[in-house]
Amino acid sequence: MQLPGLELLGQSLLSGLFIGGLYGLLGLGLSLSWGMLKQINLAHFGLAFLGAYLTYQMSNSFGVDPMVTLVIIVPGFFLIGMAMHWVFAKFKVTPFNSLLVTFGLLAIIESLIQYVWTADYRKLESHYAEVKFKVGLFYIPLPELLTLLLALALCVGTWVVLRYTSTGKAMRAMSENPRMAAAFGVNERMLALWLSGAASAFAGVAGVCLALSFTLAPSQIYGWIGVVFSAVMIGGLGNPLGPLIAGIVIGLSEATTMAITAPAWAPLVSFSLLIAVLLLRPGKI
Repeated sequence: MQLPGLELLGQSLLSGLFIGGLYGLLGLGLSLSWGMLKQINLAHFGLAFLGAYLTYQMSNSFGVDPMVTLVIIVPGFFLIGMAMHWVFAKFKVTPFNSLLVTFGLLAIIESLIQYVWTADYRKLESHYAEVKFKVGLFYIPLPELLTLLLALALCVGTWVVLRYTSTGKAMRAMSENPRMAAAFGVNERMLALWLSGAASAFAGVAGVCLALSFTLAPSQIYGWIGVVFSAVMIGGLGNPLGPLIAGIVIGLSEATTMAITAPAWAPLVSFSLLIAVLLLRPGKI
């Protein structure tokens, strides 16, 4: 086994940092819905890819800047998330049943994407892809940098809202004990709708970032589930900063593994870390 040079290793670690930011951004909404609403929402991944394809379509067909598509995608997905939670609350869907129901929704969204855009690979060509910054020996692509900045802003911003605002404190109280929170005047139903809407909106933002950096295909949806699930569980359910930190750790570990050994070993990293965490602190997840 030949060790890589410092320049190659450094560039690989930068790539791992950026992909880790995307893991965290994808895991943010899932962590909130799972940890605070007790809904294991697999449709979150389908929404992310739907957002990616909508960004691709609006940019290619109407010339809309990919970042401007957020003005349409974020409020639209927020309403979808609210509607989804309303249905779950109406029919009193349990956490386990939410896993089954949202897996069905995920399959429906994948089929819809395949029907509209076919199974062919799609690549968003934008001016962002042409911009790269050189810092010393390393190159920083603008799409990946934007993804990391968005992930940091949303994860830290959500953490601040949940920790220091009255609405955030009410949401945390609602997730701990809905009846007790309602007794103190917390509108549990409305806060849950807002939280579910925010989680879906975060999926839409992650979709825009996917479109900026990756070639799209409907079948790729399932390739992201395992590693993002690992980031969410390692980071802790309901903790906005957890998926980001865990995602970056996983991304850096994968990048180091690929640079030193072979790319085929990279997928083992996230699950190895998850198993280690489950064994070392089984009661913390």
